[in-house]
Amino acid sequence: MIQDFGTLPDGSPVDEITLKKGGLEASILNYGAIVRDLKVNGRSVVLGFERLQDYLDHSPYFGAVVGRCANRIANGRMVLGGQEYQLDLNDSGHHLHGGSAGFSNRLWQIEQSDKASVLLKLISEDGDMGYPGTVEVLVRYTLTGSGALRVKMSATTDQLTPVNLTQHSYFNLDGSDTILDHQLEIAAETYLPVNTDLIPIGEVRNVAWTPYDFQDGRRLRRKSGEQDVIYDHNFCLAGVPREKVEFAAALEDAAGDMRMEVWTTEPGLQLYDGGKLDVPVSGLAGRDYGAHAGVCLETQRWPDSVNHKEFTDVLLQPSENYNHVTEFRFS
Repeated sequence: MIQDFGTLPDGSPVDEITLKKGGLEASILNYGAIVRDLKVNGRSVVLGFERLQDYLDHSPYFGAVVGRCANRIANGRMVLGGQEYQLDLNDSGHHLHGGSAGFSNRLWQIEQSDKASVLLKLISEDGDMGYPGTVEVLVRYTLTGSGALRVKMSATTDQLTPVNLTQHSYFNLDGSDTILDHQLEIAAETYLPVNTDLIPIGEVRNVAWTPYDFQDGRRLRRKSGEQDVIYDHNFCLAGVPREKVEFAAALEDAAGDMRMEVWTTEPGLQLYDGGKLDVPVSGLAGRDYGAHAGVCLETQRWPDSVNHKEFTDVLLQPSENYNHVTEFRFS
């Protein structure tokens, strides 16, 4: 079902597509390719808004597809083929999630839709936010019979350019004020330490005996002595993208009544526990979204890879296809 969800300042209409399959129901916007709401057996498990204007004014990427490059690029600078490019600076002198007018702030075209699936398309022109090349992006959301939201993303380009997309939903599985008592498991032995601007410093560190060790599962609430620990880091699942989805993470609510597993082809997972959230308007069902109201598990290539040859390859050639599949499986 497709219905009106408001109008952008330039007069463009925004549509909401409702998908249903088994116990899952998803509300998708063609603005930002946003997952506005996702219900599991009637319970909302993501953060979102009831009004389009709140997305325009207050959204910290709630439910959006971000790109052309997810996460941060130091100083918004990169060198491709000996040529330096300056990208849009929208995060304390750095480039974040594709810039101030990235994919999350764009109107996508609805290519196909049925009861359980929708295909969205976006054209990013040469020079968009400073990036070279025209890129065509497709994102398909599908609700599966096995109880998963599958996100399949692909892209092509006519010039060498970096492409690194992610789905940026904030999850809260039980509707509590914070996700600090959610249990999280991440299948990663290493992570990328960052500086005060949250830019990777270039090291790959082992998680063992650190607050970043989620291999056996732990609560997101800080333990004694960890009060200053920030969770906004990439966890290294692999060195290169995988051919098929593999287990990356699992999230359970405080009571253990609901479990969400993340399976992905991507070599990285950004954990952000919503520590900076302070949304001045009400969200879904009138809920307030303060610090730690939701947690992001962003599957991706490693951040700032354009400036670190030893990180994952994010460069897309005209002869190649970018492919990314992530599944959020609920039980």
